[in-house]
Amino acid sequence: MSPEPDKDIRQFLTKQVLSDPRRDDRTDIKKSLSYIAGERVHKPMIYVGMATCGRIAGADKTFEAIREYLQEHDIDADLVEGGCVGFCMEEPLVDVQLPGKARLSFSRVTAEKVQSLLDDILNDNLPDLPVLGQYTDTILQPWEDVPGIESHPFFSGQHRMLLEHCGIIDPVSAAQYIAKGGYQAFIDTIARHTPAEVCRMIEESGLAGRGGGGFPAGKKWSAALNTVSDQKFFVCNAVESDPGSYMNRAIIESNPHRLIEAVLIAAYATGANKAYIFIRKEFRLAIKRLQATIGQAGAYGLTGHHIFDSGVNIDVVIREGARAFVCGEETALNNSIEGKRAMPASKPPYPAERGLWNKPTVVNNVETLFNVPLIVKNGPEWFRSLGTESSKGTKLYTLSGRLKNYGTVEVLMGTTFREIIEGAGGGLAGKLPFKAIVLGINSGSYITAENLDARVDYESLESIGAALGSGAFVVLDQATCMVDLARYFTAFFKKESCGKCIPCREGTARMLEVMEQVTRKPSDTNSFQTLERFKGVMQLKSLASVISDTSLCSLGKSAPNPVLNTLKHFKHEFDAHIFDRKCEAGVCTDLRVYEINVDACTGCAVCFKKCPVDAIIGTPRYPHFIVQDKCIGCGTCFDVCKFNAVIIK
Repeated sequence: MSPEPDKDIRQFLTKQVLSDPRRDDRTDIKKSLSYIAGERVHKPMIYVGMATCGRIAGADKTFEAIREYLQEHDIDADLVEGGCVGFCMEEPLVDVQLPGKARLSFSRVTAEKVQSLLDDILNDNLPDLPVLGQYTDTILQPWEDVPGIESHPFFSGQHRMLLEHCGIIDPVSAAQYIAKGGYQAFIDTIARHTPAEVCRMIEESGLAGRGGGGFPAGKKWSAALNTVSDQKFFVCNAVESDPGSYMNRAIIESNPHRLIEAVLIAAYATGANKAYIFIRKEFRLAIKRLQATIGQAGAYGLTGHHIFDSGVNIDVVIREGARAFVCGEETALNNSIEGKRAMPASKPPYPAERGLWNKPTVVNNVETLFNVPLIVKNGPEWFRSLGTESSKGTKLYTLSGRLKNYGTVEVLMGTTFREIIEGAGGGLAGKLPFKAIVLGINSGSYITAENLDARVDYESLESIGAALGSGAFVVLDQATCMVDLARYFTAFFKKESCGKCIPCREGTARMLEVMEQVTRKPSDTNSFQTLERFKGVMQLKSLASVISDTSLCSLGKSAPNPVLNTLKHFKHEFDAHIFDRKCEAGVCTDLRVYEINVDACTGCAVCFKKCPVDAIIGTPRYPHFIVQDKCIGCGTCFDVCKFNAVIIK
């Protein structure tokens, strides 16, 4: 990364301002930019996926091993710290491109495999290592018998607009981003469109907020633009506090310049001259790359004062916030930026009318903004042609859970759940049947087997009583206890409650108390604990309604959803926990009943010695027995038995 802006790139941006974008009078520059963009290379290029997912898988060691190999063999090659292509389970990913040849992508390249990989590939031989595919290009010679990466099952069903450059270009290279067409939408915007025209363009496109609410982005922008004020602000919400998702973090780490361009367009359209990117302080790599990106954008004259002689002034600032779920709510987020405690405020007035320091403020999340440069570049009609009648564009998901493939995927709105699971997800991992999909902890929506063919869009989900959520896509099989899962979600919401409003603060605590009673064996069978937990379950629905109706922000309003949806779709599991004191999945350890199979027991007495409450009786070399009244269900006997004589009933 050069500290000085590339002269060809600066010239390209200048001509973008001065020339008619419909004319193709920049052919010579475009040809030279193909090298900058990485489409052609003069020397070997080695690209290592080093987003957070890659680093967790050991990409740092792989990168260091490649660097040492190049030094030892005195090889002149470009070694790039890259982003994430989305296929997280195959990390560490290493791409290699030789001059004149197509780019190859290798999966699970640990440090130990580096030498064999480079020994072969740098001598123009195909290594005997897993190959995801090659990036085919008409100007490059393809590798024989290597399929195109777009035909891989993980990628073939995707519609990659927001992810198009992720894992492809150097994340912190402004030159590469611009060579791929980056910042042209922003330059066109400030040169040829008024703020009102841009707002109208976004509104006509049908772009809805991707943070879970689905509110039309254009209407929010117009509201702020039409509010009279001497100062306006724009805020990018990059908190991503949902524990089941990480796609926003991944695309920031992989293509931060796209976010900066989107923020600049949005700030211009809403009349803001200062923009904040509010991000969790734990996202150190994303913050580091954003800081480098903002510095580069400033060096190219894309931020700051009098941008490209247009009279437009926009400063972009990063604000690091605490790890708090409530910070995802726009009014709490604004309070945090102001240096106050992150607590939500009642609405109206909405932030678009009175936000930061009581000035008009628009808050959009990362995924929403990533669509903006594409809409400006291709037009609202193009965007409206994608998706369904009620939901336009694409949607990012973080696939996880009991799937063969996991990672970040992008599909068209209207794709069915079954298509996502069987396509990019690769189907269920293991032999247990499908149970449900959790669509984000913030929505608490469960998609069960009868709804697998439902389309993923706002209207279809509403018809089955679900919500899109933030994009977490967690697939569960029959090994999951839905009651225990609802208890986990409830504990999460109780912990994350800011405590401002009583319904959320006290209601989530009471719900958690009930859920813990349901998943725990009564300590005294002669007490009223059985009646108490039955009474608590009977009150859950009314308690949940009060919390949802009277809580101040979306955290409290959505907190009861996991419990309500579990009661709706998996009531039989609740009944088994309450009446039979039994967990069908065997997950709730307090409800497990352990017995010893006398035919398999050898009387070795290991379980007898290890039992912490002396609940096992027997004579050495003869079958032993468990006294159920004394057993606490710790599972120690099950763990230490070498003869599989201890069974769970």
